[in-house]
Amino acid sequence: MQFILSGYDGNDSEAVNRRMMAREQHLQNALKLKEKGNFIWGGALLDSNGIMKGSVVVYEYETRDDLDKMLKTEPYVTGGVWKRIEIEKFKLADI
Repeated sequence: MQFILSGYDGNDSEAVNRRMMAREQHLQNALKLKEKGNFIWGGALLDSNGIMKGSVVVYEYETRDDLDKMLKTEPYVTGGVWKRIEIEKFKLADI
């Protein structure tokens, strides 16, 4: 089952620093998940100045519980980058 996650960074003065401190670990984690078939695609949400302010990721897991378990180790979660997370079931179009 596919899920789309929208993760929104905080808007405090340290938000960009938190993201940058966790970014390399987040990207390495995404590569491992991609190799296992759990990471489908993703990228950064940008503000009007081109500054990263959040993320959108499509994951594939058997269940929502499996996704939630993985998120407990996601660097943007453990590092306090994503302050608000929305998750919906999703189906990537086959075109």
